[in-house]
Amino acid sequence: MNSSNPRIHSVTVADVAREAGVSKATAARVLGNYGVVSEKIRGDVLAAARQLDYRPNELARSMTTGRSGIIGVVVGDIENSFFGYAVRGISDTARSAGFNVILANSSEQIEMEKAAVRVLIGKRVDGLIVTPSESRDISHLRDIHRSGRPLALLDRALPDFDVDTVTVDDRNAAQRATEILTACGHRRIAYITAVDFAGHEYTDLGQIYTSSVRERIEGFMNACNIAGVPPQDRLVMLGATTPQATAEITTNLLSRPSPPTAIIASDSVIALEIFKVVRQRGLRIPEDLSLITFHDADWTTVTSPPITVIDQPAYVLGQTVAELLIRRLKGEARPPERIIVPTSIIERGSVAPPAMQCKI
Repeated sequence: MNSSNPRIHSVTVADVAREAGVSKATAARVLGNYGVVSEKIRGDVLAAARQLDYRPNELARSMTTGRSGIIGVVVGDIENSFFGYAVRGISDTARSAGFNVILANSSEQIEMEKAAVRVLIGKRVDGLIVTPSESRDISHLRDIHRSGRPLALLDRALPDFDVDTVTVDDRNAAQRATEILTACGHRRIAYITAVDFAGHEYTDLGQIYTSSVRERIEGFMNACNIAGVPPQDRLVMLGATTPQATAEITTNLLSRPSPPTAIIASDSVIALEIFKVVRQRGLRIPEDLSLITFHDADWTTVTSPPITVIDQPAYVLGQTVAELLIRRLKGEARPPERIIVPTSIIERGSVAPPAMQCKI
């Protein structure tokens, strides 16, 4: 039975070669951007490709050249604007170097991270950038490294794993933020993070398997020690993994007989939920509660008052880690680099002495 629909014909390298009047091998060299041809022939082939609306078969090209021109990226939470800016830095840098990016989200879960890595390797990516969700189980990352496929880590370092890594000064940033609060007279301070543990109760750093979180808690605790904040009043709250969980944690904190007078949020997604709970309870920032958050998200500048933030240069982190990976992909042999990008604190209107604060 004959179909009335015309057969769709995919334009091939051979079609472009015939149109340009060159051999298929010559057309392939031009279209694959490898080998040497004259400028005239290159122009003829590219003109023929445009005329025929040639679209390269990426899978076939990767099988021929061994390269896909694609970088795989796995981040913890694409809802978090920090990762959004970092991925933009990666993609802009990759594009300018002739690479495309495939993005995957791990939701900060190790099994989802492993699955994402498997999918990306199946897509024949040339290299990977990963934000590891934890440091206990990194067999999948070691496998990538052993295979010779370039790998770089974004935002979180892994001890005893020598690959290119770009992070911020998490410990120092948390310590400086805490010092701002203790210098204002705060002695009941909470740090809220999305990292979770069985029972949702923090007891010591041995529970924490995410390097950036460990370093932030270390910085927070160190500043509390220096200021003489009693152990029972330096609270680390785990499990702010969803808006609902964050709201519950915040509500429970503010319902205590002696609630914290200040909170540091580990990211702007958590901070926004804290801000909402404070407003819903009829409280005010900073009169009733001081608030500092990691990451200068857009919303932090338009609230009343605007929020004091630890400004992490997320775009620069993404740009830097992509540059390191691309140098590897271009064949550069060098010892692995660990780059720590400094942060800054932007002081706005969300911190005040606890003397201003009413009983919550």
